[in-house]
Amino acid sequence: MRTGLILAALMLAAGAAQAQTLRVATYNAGLARSGPGLLLRDIAHGRDAQVAAVVQVIAWAAPDIVLVQGVDWDAEGRALAALAAALGEAGQVYPHLFAPQGNRGLRSGVDLDGDGRIGGAGDAQGFGTFTGQGAMAILSRHPVDIGAVRDFSGLLWADLPGASLPRVQGRPYPSSQAQAVQRLSSSGHWDVPILVGDSVLHLLAFHATPPVFDGPEDRNGLRNRDELRLWQIYLDGGLPGPAPPAGRFVILGDANLDPWDGDGRGAAMRALLNDPRLIDPCPASPGGVAAAAAQGGVNAAHQGDPALDTADWADDGPGNLRVDYVLPSSDLAVTGAGVLWPTDGPLSETVAAASRHRLVWVDIALP
Repeated sequence: MRTGLILAALMLAAGAAQAQTLRVATYNAGLARSGPGLLLRDIAHGRDAQVAAVVQVIAWAAPDIVLVQGVDWDAEGRALAALAAALGEAGQVYPHLFAPQGNRGLRSGVDLDGDGRIGGAGDAQGFGTFTGQGAMAILSRHPVDIGAVRDFSGLLWADLPGASLPRVQGRPYPSSQAQAVQRLSSSGHWDVPILVGDSVLHLLAFHATPPVFDGPEDRNGLRNRDELRLWQIYLDGGLPGPAPPAGRFVILGDANLDPWDGDGRGAAMRALLNDPRLIDPCPASPGGVAAAAAQGGVNAAHQGDPALDTADWADDGPGNLRVDYVLPSSDLAVTGAGVLWPTDGPLSETVAAASRHRLVWVDIALP
């Protein structure tokens, strides 16, 4: 019997040695600036309080892989490289960066928002006053398999199976011409393979449009819902191209949608969270509970658990909501999860100064 116990212990130890724990995070850092080059300037000068706070937040969480939203894109990747350098100075080294051009601020040449004018921020494929404003990027300690990346950012909304395109009085809104060029992704949808030793982890990364700032046609609400649906359609094999990953993937990003509260079509978020191919680790924090209790107001009427909230909006708005997600595939073992939202102290002040969103992290054991 003693020999059996020793063998069992050795087998467990061998299994632990063969698995690697990864911390995967998503963070809407809110670093978008009002013009091209300004974010690079603010990072390079080293005196911007918000940039410093964002760096401290990411450094404290110390993720192995982080998807950052709300970071301005430039063609040479200088702003992202500067951010990575600042994180390196803070003790977190990310040698592998991934940030293709997305849809933020990408001009369409068409009136997409129905205001009767062409060329505004709302007429870009994704809202933005310049190309790349408030885009997204991946920083990783592990290599990115660039050749195997699948980028769905160019997929037309109308080409998504079962697309819910807005209509007014039976006619396409704002026009047939607009719907013929409108892309689905407001920022991007990427399948990015990360090479971790002998394993591959697919990051299904995105940043959906807010389901507000529109009219009774609910253009943004419908688009937000379809941006979530894309992942389930992809996993079903419903998009053209190579087969989707069968396992070892993580859907992560800012969905801009709470399953229970706020604006938008929450049923779409609930459907994703309940997909049997995914795990919802329910990352939580004490700060979300404390903030909701202190603010009261609209938060008091929310149905969702405030411990799961990931964004702190003013009480005269939607209140605090769960909109940021890290959802591993069901074949991965989750060993920990959380929302970086402390209740008090210097870190709490830093988190609040960085962004209205909170960093969400999940630890997974990857064979």
